[in-house]
Amino acid sequence: MIAPPSPVPDSKISLWTPFTFSLFRAIWIASLVSNIGTWMQNVAGVWLVTILTTSTLLVALMQTATSLPSFLLSVPAGALADLTDRRRMLLFTQGFMACMATLLGTLTLMGNISALGVLSFTFLLGMGAALNGPVWQTITPELIPRPVLPFALTLNGVSINVARAVGPAIGGVIISYFSPGYVFLLNGVSFLGTWIVIYSWKRKVAVSSVPAENFIGALRAGVRYVQYSPAIYAILIRAFSFSFGASAMWALLSIVVARRLQLDSSAYGVMLSWLGAGAVSGAFTTGIINRRFTVNQRVLIAIVIFTGTNLSLAFFPAAYWLYPVMFLSGMAWLMIMTSFNTTVQLNLPKWVQARVLSIYMLVFQGGMALGSVTWGTLADHFSLWIALVAAAVWLLLSAFLAIPFPISPAENLNLTPAEHWPEPTVQGDIDPDDGPVVVMVEYMVKVADIPAFRQAVDQLVRLRLRDGALRAGVFTDVTNPSRITEFFYVATWGEHQRQHHRFTKEDLAIETRVIHFHTGSVPPRVTHYIAFPKAPNVDIAPPFENMEGQS
Repeated sequence: MIAPPSPVPDSKISLWTPFTFSLFRAIWIASLVSNIGTWMQNVAGVWLVTILTTSTLLVALMQTATSLPSFLLSVPAGALADLTDRRRMLLFTQGFMACMATLLGTLTLMGNISALGVLSFTFLLGMGAALNGPVWQTITPELIPRPVLPFALTLNGVSINVARAVGPAIGGVIISYFSPGYVFLLNGVSFLGTWIVIYSWKRKVAVSSVPAENFIGALRAGVRYVQYSPAIYAILIRAFSFSFGASAMWALLSIVVARRLQLDSSAYGVMLSWLGAGAVSGAFTTGIINRRFTVNQRVLIAIVIFTGTNLSLAFFPAAYWLYPVMFLSGMAWLMIMTSFNTTVQLNLPKWVQARVLSIYMLVFQGGMALGSVTWGTLADHFSLWIALVAAAVWLLLSAFLAIPFPISPAENLNLTPAEHWPEPTVQGDIDPDDGPVVVMVEYMVKVADIPAFRQAVDQLVRLRLRDGALRAGVFTDVTNPSRITEFFYVATWGEHQRQHHRFTKEDLAIETRVIHFHTGSVPPRVTHYIAFPKAPNVDIAPPFENMEGQS
């Protein structure tokens, strides 16, 4: 069994530190090979559909077949990743994609594939990728100590950018001299490499003493966690606003090269190469940048660079002027992707990690998709430079979102379960599905301290809602204003038990501030109530109609 990652002194951390962990190193190499195979597959699939049909719509639908599964499945996949054994889920998704790619390659080489067949297999591969994405994102924090995580995520970004640069070129050579079928087969083999590495990972599965969540409840819990986590939805708002504006470069770059600069596809490839080179080069400056700039400053730098990128694409008269712009854009892209991804992951406890990451991925990709449609429509109805300038203006305005939605640093958060709430001693048996449950906590607070207490308890109420409560609030005794009762309402007894294990040591500091205002000689009184028909040791009153005539 592979030992858990050991702490690393901050002074010794660098970009190469994640590679000192053998399992991360093996998975990174396997992932690089798999990413190259995926980019080879993308080129071969589009090319094969192009030669199998004269329909422009079918060719355009290749992008839809690739991205639609992520839109449909990313959030459910996140819930599944939190409910199931992540190692087994990865083995399933990697094996499924290997089978689909191999079957597509075999049918292609046999001459038994059509354009609709390629689209269908592309959609199936997209489903595998959508199910794989959230759980794949969550394994890096299990392999790497928290201080090294930003560098590990940067290396993951480098893997994707290297594959983006190398994969299409290799795929194009194989298509030119052989057949797209061989590309599909090689992609199938690339998944097998990752499958073997994951299979060798003897992951220790934590045994939980609380009732398991069901699928629908897990989905709701993930959405609720985002809703009541200001740090998370601040990142989501900033990520959406950036991806919406930055999508103009990705959507309109080929049109700038072909129509405005009147150049061929090779020039477009060179532009992408400069972009990839900037992203890879940016990885080597990650440590310096992260130490010198906060995450809010890094986001602002990326916004300024992409504003300049859009304006450069609109006005620069020659391709060679755009090469350094693309290089800087690649550096900025890697920097902001790493900043968003790292900050999201550092804000998440393990129990909800994959669900919230899937929501983050959906929001970011949604911004890219909506932005591409918006800027493309503007370019069609008005002009290319108007679309690019509008995207630049959007990005500049989005910088002001840092005022209401600042991104909080998360490196020092302690999100391990506090496990400090004692389980109540109950009379009789309570089924985990019994409920609803109402929990009341009674405080005695000095009248002079009530305003400060209210501010502190409001934060605690938000935590109750975040961790599973359907309703929560604070009431004051009208006959004795010093007696204040906090309540929260939970759907089932099992969900309340899960609340006990979701409360983190970081949350404990907020609860401690609230309890500090309590002046009673004993701790605040905690009372649990369960819905009357299911309550143990309580006689159920007869219906009203049976009581008529009784005195």
